[in-house]
Amino acid sequence: MQEIAEKKFSLEDKKTALALLGYNDEYFNAFCKEFHCQITSRGDEIMIKGECSEVIKVEKVLQELLFLHKQGNTITMHEVRYSIDLVNKGKGDSLHHLFSEVILVTAKGRQVKPKTLGQRVYLDAIKQNYITLGIGPAGTGKTYLAVVMAVAALRNKEVERIVLTRPAVEAGERLGFLPGDLQDKVDPYLRPLYDALYDILGVETFQKFMSKNIIEVAPLAYMRGRTLDDSFVILDEAQNTTTQQMKMFLTRLGFGSKMVVTGDLTQTDLPRGVLSGLAEAQAVLANVEGIQCIHLEAGDVIRHEVVGRIVRAYDLYGQKNAMQTEK
Repeated sequence: MQEIAEKKFSLEDKKTALALLGYNDEYFNAFCKEFHCQITSRGDEIMIKGECSEVIKVEKVLQELLFLHKQGNTITMHEVRYSIDLVNKGKGDSLHHLFSEVILVTAKGRQVKPKTLGQRVYLDAIKQNYITLGIGPAGTGKTYLAVVMAVAALRNKEVERIVLTRPAVEAGERLGFLPGDLQDKVDPYLRPLYDALYDILGVETFQKFMSKNIIEVAPLAYMRGRTLDDSFVILDEAQNTTTQQMKMFLTRLGFGSKMVVTGDLTQTDLPRGVLSGLAEAQAVLANVEGIQCIHLEAGDVIRHEVVGRIVRAYDLYGQKNAMQTEK
């Protein structure tokens, strides 16, 4: 039987207590539910009593959340639950570094940081490789973080422009029937990329960059025949590319350029029997130097916590169906 320990964790003031414990003790209740020890809150103090190992875990989570708060960040349930999860898995030492790295500051002054270890690995891969494949479910930040890295590279003068592309209309790219010019036809399919750029750059700067062709947006078909030098190129929704489209895109890489390819293999809209270019690329390029494939998981989902549950539920459902099919 482990030794029983008792620890008093002092907070600076009521504002700090509110940030760490949450409105109506929302975060405090999460601590009580996840850790097997007695936790009580008395004004600006938190008392922890129980087995020594559990007391140390609670203290570690509180220390990391306090550090995050002092850095000027807003603590949400994601940070609370993710910190608890990593500490329970014995990975609490990585939290301090994870929460302290600022990738970029948006037009509104918001600091953009990796929020999960998976995101950190993804960002490191983009920094270290010419081509990065980011594969994962909705809400893992794979597209947004790719745009963040593109803007950071542009600000640091590592590239001269950003090129955004995406297969349109179930990868068929039949844009001729839509009204308007090319930009009007493409815009609906690139809305997630626009939203990310609006958030990071601000609408005015984004429009200025578009008018000067510093940011270029085009359907995937219009990449054919080009060599993209000194560019940060992002291919979004790549699960809807064919083998030929993916090979064509990857071979557009020019000198001084980086490419990020993002997609979710569970949301392929290709016709039945057509192999996704993204699925094939991760196998073909597995051992190619300068290219890395990163898989983000349900634990990296940053949207509302229910989204993470939905992703996990569908994963389990798919696994059960696969097992039944094998039988």
